[in-house]
Amino acid sequence: MPTTPGMPLPAALVPDCTTDEAHKAAYKKAKSDNSIFVCIARRGSHWTVEIDVISRPLVAGQAGAVLQAAVDTLVATGVAAGGAYSGPEYISLRKIEGEERAREIAAAFHAAMYGLQQLHIAVPSSLGSA
Repeated sequence: MPTTPGMPLPAALVPDCTTDEAHKAAYKKAKSDNSIFVCIARRGSHWTVEIDVISRPLVAGQAGAVLQAAVDTLVATGVAAGGAYSGPEYISLRKIEGEERAREIAAAFHAAMYGLQQLHIAVPSSLGSA
């Protein structure tokens, strides 16, 4: 299934960046496409999800609070058993059980970031400001 640069990825197309080479290549591609970077990576028996807005507009204000609430829920319920690092530019969720679940979470956050950014650009006052 082809994708358009700058658009959310379906779960099946979220890159596996378990190796450093794969991570560098996926990050470089996202940067050259002016896309939000997203990947999953195997860490032992668990998976990690990473999302980075790179050079796109930040997700700020109420929009950022929506993403943070989702991160907090995943940590509190043990889905991200290793915790999380998050802010307006970056999200990292650790110790997720299973590749399929990691892909699902990565794709959902990737789509949410794009959607919230587009809404903020179109209606800046609706989601707070940076």
